[in-house]
Amino acid sequence: MSRIGNSPITVPSDVEVKLDGQKIAVKGPKGTLEREIHKNIKVTLDNNTITVTRPNDEPENRSLHGLTRSLINNMVTGVKEEYKKELQINGVGYRVQKQGNKIVLNLGYSHPVEMEAPAGITFDVPNQNTIIVTGIDKELVGQTAAVIRTKRPPEVYRGKGIKYADEVIRRKEGKAGKK
Repeated sequence: MSRIGNSPITVPSDVEVKLDGQKIAVKGPKGTLEREIHKNIKVTLDNNTITVTRPNDEPENRSLHGLTRSLINNMVTGVKEEYKKELQINGVGYRVQKQGNKIVLNLGYSHPVEMEAPAGITFDVPNQNTIIVTGIDKELVGQTAAVIRTKRPPEVYRGKGIKYADEVIRRKEGKAGKK
């Protein structure tokens, strides 16, 4: 039995949920999100409580049960309070600047790397070594942060590159420490 899929989702008072066949729309103070639900999964809404059920215990339905419940819960949480991912840039001469709705990264390449913010995502640059990605869609926030990180992943010998704020980079010794 799925423990995640069986737990109900309580909808806050300022969030509105609409079920239309196999589509769910969640509207809140921060925005609106929509998602298509798999045909095998049944979602019901009664008295501000969303329950997700599956028809049987086949492996595909079992995996979809918990996944669907998590996705709907992320939608309800996202429209109430936005998701955030913080990235840090480490390295001599590495920095970031915000220009309108895009960021310009200087990462030691011969050219600056420019990134446009996708729809629904905002970039915040409190200082030249920090990027904060915010938005209501958890999946899109995580994907955007991951794409930024791929522009210069953290290096294990000197610790240079872009890393998540809560990420710990395990450092290696290098040639001198081999003896």
